[in-house]
Formats: sequence, structure tokens, C-alpha cells
Amino acid sequence: MQKDLSLDRKIVIVTGASRLNGIGAAVCKALASKGFDIYFTYWTPYDSEMSWGISPNEPQLLQANIIEYGVRCNKLELDLTDTLAPAKLLDTVEEELGKASVLINNATYSVDVGYDTLTAEVLDKHYQVNIRGTMLLSAEFASRFSRARGGRIINLTSGQSLGPMAGNIAYATTKGAVDAFTLTLSAELAGKGITVNAVNPGPTDTGWMDDGLKDYILTKSPMGRIGMPHDAARLIAFLASDEADWVTGQIIHSEGGFQRG
Repeated sequence: MQKDLSLDRKIVIVTGASRLNGIGAAVCKALASKGFDIYFTYWTPYDSEMSWGISPNEPQLLQANIIEYGVRCNKLELDLTDTLAPAKLLDTVEEELGKASVLINNATYSVDVGYDTLTAEVLDKHYQVNIRGTMLLSAEFASRFSRARGGRIINLTSGQSLGPMAGNIAYATTKGAVDAFTLTLSAELAGKGITVNAVNPGPTDTGWMDDGLKDYILTKSPMGRIGMPHDAARLIAFLASDEADWVTGQIIHSEGGFQRG
């Protein structure tokens, strides 16, 4: 009988890993270097609308980079605003690689909007990806997890509990809800052998910052530099590992001492 590789190799799902210089891509490569098989999602229509843009072949290049680590890697373009997306993703991962043991909720939706320009449509787009998508995907993942231990859910947040984010009210509100979700879900899933944590990487240079913003952030950064994607990826790789088995329900602010205000 052919041996089921998924019984021996951990499979991780990373959402929102479309751009080569993004946190999602760095997380995929960090985990691949540790021997994890990778399944990542991307959604190019969103990136195409943003100022940073995306090259048509970036997801394919990322997949090729990951495979160079000697692990399996597949990908899926997926709209996480679709309520059927979680089941579709988990079904596809199981068919192509096996049952996943780690979920990284990295996908996000963010556009600058203040109270005076906030609309129901803009708020709904933030909600659908940042909180509803994260919650439904986490619930689907947890319901299918059948091992005695070793499950991991790691959410990405942005330090909304540490200070205001004026001019980004929809993003701040919906991502802030991820903190509360992380804490409550960690209690619900502890008995299933799944840890649940969130990581705030602080201001991270993934191609969206202009020079003026970089200069300003540096004045608030006592370590003298801006965060890079590999900074977040190293922490997430630890939380996904067996060594982090006793860490759950935590919102970890890994941002180089970034000073608000």
C-alpha cells in the first residue's frame, strides 16, 4: 500500500500569499525551510487594485521558490469573501496534499477610510475578509482537525489594541476584532490539541510604504530600522512548531519596540 505522506509531514495553509515581498510569502518560505508542506492562497484582483500592484506570475514564482526547499507546494486563487471558500479550500488541500495541521490567517483587506468617508460597502469588504473570512476558515479547519495535538491557528493582526489608527477606521475595527476572536477560540480549541495565537508584526516594509512614511516610522523605531517580512515569518514559524505547544491565546506584538503617539 502507498504510504500517506500527510501522516508524517505537516501541512500548513497560508492565506494571502500573493506577492513575493509580502509577509505571506516570507512565512511560506520560513515554514518550507523547516520541512512543512505548503498550500497558499492568493487573490490577484485585490492586489491589482492597490498601489503596490502585482506581477501576473508572482504566485507561480513563489510556488517555484518554495519547492526548492524540497517540500510539496500547491496554491489556489481564492476569494475569501465567498462564504463557501473555507470548505472549498480545505477540500482542495486534502485532495492535493492531505489534512492540514497549521492555518495561517494572513489574508487581509485594507483601504484608507475615515469616519467621514466610511460607507456600508467599504465596511462590508473589510469585515468579509478580515473577520468573517478568518472566523469561518478557522472554524472549518478546527472541525476537520483530528489529531490528538499539534494543531495551530495563527492570525495576523496590527496592534489595534495599542493605539488608534486614525484614517483607517474600517481596517482597525475589523482587525481589532481578531484579537478577541483569538482569545476566545484558543479556549474553545485547547481540548482539541489546537493552539490559537495572533501576531502583530508592526510596520513592515512589504512595498506599500513611500519614502516619507519610512522616514516617519524610523523616528518611532528605537532599533533603528523598519520591520521586514522575515521578522514576522520567524516568529510565526516558531508558533507553528512543536516548541510552541504551551503557547496559546496570546497576541504577540513583535514590532521592534515601535513607539506610538
